[in-house]
Amino acid sequence: MSISALVLDFGGVISKTMFETHSLTERELGLDAGTLTWRGPFDPQQDNLWQQMQAQQISERDYWLQRSFETGALLGEQWQSMQDLVRRARGNNPMDVIRPQFLNAISAAKNAGVRLAILSNELDLFYGADFRAKLPFLADFELIVDATYNNVLKPDAKAYAFITEGMALDARECLFVDDQQRNIDGAAAIGMHCHQFDVLNPQASYATVLDTLGVKS
Repeated sequence: MSISALVLDFGGVISKTMFETHSLTERELGLDAGTLTWRGPFDPQQDNLWQQMQAQQISERDYWLQRSFETGALLGEQWQSMQDLVRRARGNNPMDVIRPQFLNAISAAKNAGVRLAILSNELDLFYGADFRAKLPFLADFELIVDATYNNVLKPDAKAYAFITEGMALDARECLFVDDQQRNIDGAAAIGMHCHQFDVLNPQASYATVLDTLGVKS
């Protein structure tokens, strides 16, 4: 059965991670360069909270909530959610942090007739519902499933079923891309083709995605 749909996580797959844009965040918040030291996958040994998340001791939502609390405290403010961090750090010009490799890849996939979908655990929870209006490429996606509203989180099999049922596809017709191993495991368990996105090398990851789809860039 051939692959006819590309299903992407949002997070680090479509946008640059918060780890990659510390300098931008520091500038936007008026913090000294080098203030933000947590680096997640870019320096996991120095980020104990990230290690806890990878060990599934805390959720991804827990990780970012704590980082939001900490960052707000640096400004003498009591932030209540990840959305506070995202809005203050990158809310005005979100296209600035969208990966160019992603834009090139979805253009090639779309031109080749590949159907496009997003499966996110917290798209609007983290970014805010009005964030989508600032991202014109979302119009190219046939289906966007966001657990902000249904509260069914990857790697629950029901999360992936929202995609297959919503697009009337067999799981084997989907290529799922995510940067978290547990979410890849969940998709593989229901029969989806998978690629674990490498935030350390987005160019190579998207090359692999297009190669798996049989699409030329």
